[in-house]
Amino acid sequence: MTIRDIDINVSKDVKAMLREVEKFSMEVMRPAGIALDRLSDPEDVIKKESVLWDVFKRFREMDLHLLQIPKRLGGMAEDLDPMAAILMTEQLGYADAGLTISMGVSSLPFNAAAMFPMPAMQQLAKDFCGDKTGSLIGCWAITEPDHGSDWSLGGNKPKCGPSVTGVLKGDEYIVNGEKSEWVSNGTIATHAMLHVGLYPERGMDGQGLAIIPLDLPGISRGKPLDKMGQRPLNQGSIIFQDARIPKKYMAVPNPDFLKATTGQGLANVNGGMSIVFAGLAKAAYDEAYRYSRKRVQGGSRIFEHKNVKLKLMQMFTRVEAARANARRMALYNFANPMKPSVVHAVAAKCLSTETATRVASDAMQIFGGYGLAKEYPIEKMFRDARASMIEDGVNEVLAIKATEFM
Repeated sequence: MTIRDIDINVSKDVKAMLREVEKFSMEVMRPAGIALDRLSDPEDVIKKESVLWDVFKRFREMDLHLLQIPKRLGGMAEDLDPMAAILMTEQLGYADAGLTISMGVSSLPFNAAAMFPMPAMQQLAKDFCGDKTGSLIGCWAITEPDHGSDWSLGGNKPKCGPSVTGVLKGDEYIVNGEKSEWVSNGTIATHAMLHVGLYPERGMDGQGLAIIPLDLPGISRGKPLDKMGQRPLNQGSIIFQDARIPKKYMAVPNPDFLKATTGQGLANVNGGMSIVFAGLAKAAYDEAYRYSRKRVQGGSRIFEHKNVKLKLMQMFTRVEAARANARRMALYNFANPMKPSVVHAVAAKCLSTETATRVASDAMQIFGGYGLAKEYPIEKMFRDARASMIEDGVNEVLAIKATEFM
């Protein structure tokens, strides 16, 4: 479509940056995502010769991994225009949501490390900023076989605590348990931001946060998960068997501190998801619009059929509502990083993911039979969108948690 964004006022430098991101996303990410999605074995996605590694490398070469790390450590956080960050994230989600999540999660442990003054954490952030090849990859090791969305509900019930636990012995934590196969980048990550139970008697409220290399003795991986949607996004389990984690890697040993910052974590993760899937929603709409202008049925383009025009306008309205809402929320939370609006971030995540799923489904209807064919990207977009209503917290559970922040 040629309709311009009606609320964007950015500098020439930002526009130039966005053009580069758009080129990368559509010339590199989109075709790579389609190719990886069609691989029947998820092991093939992460093979040495996989195009996945080219995406990682190109992403790092563009310095897109530096956006949330301070300049003193080699990052670009102080120079970042908030609207530019939003638009870049939306564009990446437009191209391929699964790969966008993989790229984003790969930065999480290192972004977090930059926040802590300990020398080991600061050096880790510096090393990540200097990585232009994709050799350092992060994951967020939180979900467990027994604990998924309920993790966000917290609580001090001893019977409902983390399955992965750590016991301090001298200068090391002895860690045992398993993070489930839903850990994004789980089988390819070099480092993890690890949630670990330190005080079992406090249940979920007794957890600490470690930022660790995953080559420590006692740590192993499961097989890559074979799933319906977001297949380019590697996911897999991480197993701890008497793993010895040096004390210096326990960034947050105080559960009270971690509990106090839960809102910031929820706002950041859900806010990012809302932007990514607002981008996917727009991509699905654009595919349907373009197809309707080309497809002839009954002697005329289907765009001329009133029911198709009506459906397109309904889709457009939903997409623009999700995009506008995500941007409004993100700009507020950028300006208030210590006290972000959790309820607005969760609401935006729910709205964007549900919109992406609904719009992708409507797009399939406009495509008719071809909407089910891999010749077109719509069926992939639908599968990717449907996964988003579950990942990083089932929407219904997140909504319940968000009411605590109203």
